[in-house]
Amino acid sequence: MNNPKTSRFQISLLGVLLTTSACTQTAFVAANLPTHFDETVVVQDRAYGPDPAQKLDMYIPANTTKKPFEVVVFLYGGRWTYGAKEDYRFVGSTFADRGFLVVIPDYRKYSRVRFPEFAKDTAKALTWVHDHITESHGNPTRIHVVGHSAGAHIGALVTADPRYLADEGKDRSIIIHDFAGLAVPYAFTPDEPDLEDMFGPPQNYPNMQVTTFIDGTQPPMLLLYGDQDRVVKYANLEKLVQRIKQQGGCVRSRVYHGADHTDLVGALSWWNPQSVPVVDDITKFFESCG
Repeated sequence: MNNPKTSRFQISLLGVLLTTSACTQTAFVAANLPTHFDETVVVQDRAYGPDPAQKLDMYIPANTTKKPFEVVVFLYGGRWTYGAKEDYRFVGSTFADRGFLVVIPDYRKYSRVRFPEFAKDTAKALTWVHDHITESHGNPTRIHVVGHSAGAHIGALVTADPRYLADEGKDRSIIIHDFAGLAVPYAFTPDEPDLEDMFGPPQNYPNMQVTTFIDGTQPPMLLLYGDQDRVVKYANLEKLVQRIKQQGGCVRSRVYHGADHTDLVGALSWWNPQSVPVVDDITKFFESCG
């Protein structure tokens, strides 16, 4: 986060991380604390559907311009089971500092729902963004989908398979300008009881594998991975890259040395101990794709 207000809190926040338990919630509190002191405009709990879980938050840059803001829709991870949009305020603030209007939707999760309901929610959220983002000075022709882990798996599916947005009456090629995925299980086969229940039966597994739908017509994709990731195997990225190239699509990838699964999402906050240039790589990708 390139915000001068952030630096005054960095040392004290690092102390919090080092002197408390390594629980997830503590990490989120530390990552988000500086965001309460920046000038980003936060709009919370806009409903994109009738279900209580179908709400989103928006992060709007404080410095308005005549030119509409490009839009980042960020999808958080959590094994398709847990997570909340409020935990990722730091992502909204980071990209807002770069001049993007950021949207972070919640989505229904397992075990309340099973696949493909969380992907359907994402398509519904993207439809809302396309229809309403001009009200907040956003550009509906420049919607970038970004996600981490399970959230990026969902985003990659909606990017790869046009039927999700078609079911909402939308053309994927018009809605999604490009996609950037961090540490994503693009092509795995469920092998644990909860995942088997979430995505099963086995004959349904091809429908949750992004590689199934690649035909060369997808929006450009940027695939990022840390070589110390012990949650998602590198083969997921390798298979998707190969499939996109075989079909003549547009794909770029980068593997960060020394970074693990959480380092990639941590790099979207002020706390980036591995100095992983995720934000720079994503924004450069957006620019290079026109």
